[in-house]
Amino acid sequence: MATTTDYIKYVCGQIEGVGEVRYRKMFGEYMVYVNDKPILLVCDNTVFVKILPCIETHMASAIKGFPYDGAKEHYVLDIDDTELTRKVVVALESVIPIPKPKKKK
Repeated sequence: MATTTDYIKYVCGQIEGVGEVRYRKMFGEYMVYVNDKPILLVCDNTVFVKILPCIETHMASAIKGFPYDGAKEHYVLDIDDTELTRKVVVALESVIPIPKPKKKK
């Protein structure tokens, strides 16, 4: 089941105000960017975040899962918990770099 447009808009609405938020369709699913940094991976109407030390305490009770076949394990973020979501997004935004542009062949 693919992520619906309504769900990705809901996810972006939940983090509105933490920075410049946009989403992009990737791998048949979506990546949500905050200030041009890839922060949230949304697959099958589920929000995933990288397992990083900066959010370990916030996500201590979170379940883990794989967003797609071959992916590394991620935390599953409870997007309905606005306070938690904002804390996690702000923490991740401070440590995740802006991706370098790909060189054209």
